[in-house]
Amino acid sequence: MAGLETFPNPGARAVELTSDELTAVCPLTHQPDLYVLTIRYRPGETCLETRSLKHYLGAFRNEEHFCEALAVRIRDDVAGALGIAAQAVDVSLTQKARGGITITAST
Repeated sequence: MAGLETFPNPGARAVELTSDELTAVCPLTHQPDLYVLTIRYRPGETCLETRSLKHYLGAFRNEEHFCEALAVRIRDDVAGALGIAAQAVDVSLTQKARGGITITAST
């Protein structure tokens, strides 16, 4: 799903991934928005492969997204790739301050 790859779960009960290399474009101003992303999930049979996650996140660089919608999309794509329910994935996306306002959206 969405270019995300997985590998067999070696027995992990919970996984947390954090990246500050996510950029998207604001749909209103067309300026770049920089994010800190945290993904937490309870894996089933598979875990998320991080190289594919890095490429997946890089693909948002030229796409327009509101922070809140992007958090939901990432959650749904990760859940789909892992074959688990969206409720088993938590995404926290913090948009770095622009115009003096920081946004954090969580699923």
